[in-house]
Amino acid sequence: MTDKNALIQPDRGQKAVAIHLVDKDGLEAFLKARTAAQRAALEAARFEAEGYSHAIMPDGEGWAAVAGVANTAELSSWCMSKLAEVLPAGTYRREGGEPGPALFGWITGQYRFERYKTEPSSEGPRILLTKDASAIAAASAEAEAVELVRDLVNTPAEDMGPAQLEAEVEAMAKAFKAEVRVTRGDMLEREFPMVHMVGRAAGRSHAPRMIELEWGDPGHPRVAVVGKGVCFDSGGLDIKPSSGMLLMKKDMGGSAHAIALARLIMANALPVRLHLLVPAVENAVSGNAFRPGDVLRSRAGISVEIGNTDAEGRLILADALARAGESEPELILDFATLTGAARVAVGPDLPALFAREDATAEALLAAGTANDDPCWRLPLHGGYRDYLKSDIADINNSHTNGFAGASVAALFLDKFVPKDTDWAHFDTFAWRPAAKPGRPKGGDALGLRASWHMLKQRFG
Repeated sequence: MTDKNALIQPDRGQKAVAIHLVDKDGLEAFLKARTAAQRAALEAARFEAEGYSHAIMPDGEGWAAVAGVANTAELSSWCMSKLAEVLPAGTYRREGGEPGPALFGWITGQYRFERYKTEPSSEGPRILLTKDASAIAAASAEAEAVELVRDLVNTPAEDMGPAQLEAEVEAMAKAFKAEVRVTRGDMLEREFPMVHMVGRAAGRSHAPRMIELEWGDPGHPRVAVVGKGVCFDSGGLDIKPSSGMLLMKKDMGGSAHAIALARLIMANALPVRLHLLVPAVENAVSGNAFRPGDVLRSRAGISVEIGNTDAEGRLILADALARAGESEPELILDFATLTGAARVAVGPDLPALFAREDATAEALLAAGTANDDPCWRLPLHGGYRDYLKSDIADINNSHTNGFAGASVAALFLDKFVPKDTDWAHFDTFAWRPAAKPGRPKGGDALGLRASWHMLKQRFG
């Protein structure tokens, strides 16, 4: 992760290169106020204040940057991110105003995943100044959480298996004086039978486990955060083609979101009783892999016929959601890279949101819109429950007609959440297939900031 403290700093009048933000409506007035040499430089660069465009112009004995934005009165998180990627190392200050939400994108625009590079980037940091000291802590915390998701998702499965997820949670618990319980082996088979069944084929080196963390005053509202931790997904005996496995290191992206959200909650001392649950497995192939047609028992006592071993994420989440519900939380939030159908429906930029309560869904959608982390609600349509009927068990884990895949998967999870519990589910991609300013190609957080700001508004 980037060193956040080095990238945004208090403005104490130190020497800095000026950055002028200009939108199309203000371009003519901006040019009139410039010197002939400055206008000539901008004309030579064909600067027209397009979003993410920039140019360099002379400024006294030095130079200044000019950047195009959509609206100078309503800056986005990303409007200065391109500058953070392309300007030379140094210290910068927005001229005539504060960066506001752009502080966040200034940090994330400088993110690099270089763990395996023999020659990592030698570029120095681009530092942005602000007079709003309180904004530094908030932007840094959110950027750190997003970059934690990126780091965890970008790390290959050999170095990010169930044991490594456990170590990540243990380290976080130590930092915030939280309690951790990890269930493995025979105890896992008894307490979380579907987590055990899905993960047992991976063997000892990537043995399955349920990781739980609890933090906060027991008298505060209880909030459960659940994350799908499939550290690699071969598809099991319903094996994926090789092309389908290439990105499957990211199938633990839900757990990365849950861990990062838990860190935000604890670091900001949100007055809740936090319960983090990460079922961590690898869906592998071996002689003891679970099979199509098997019937699995679950923690909730519901029997599940296996229609497809590649629909394994919902199985481990079912046990985790049942466990979360036993403590009667005020809210359960889960994150999972659950279905390709969600990507077909809403593409890679939007996490699909499912929620029982309209008020919870609306709060999450509003928080996402306000903080440049948009989400899209899909239906928990009860009429599709019939798609999961089984002839020999209580429910099947997969349907065969190809319709409404994301909704049907969410309905499967819904069966394991206690009735009348406020529950929201994010089917998130956790991956960015093409770079955008502030958002490099690779692992990414989608729905994290929406969830964090909703929780702050609801419980803060």
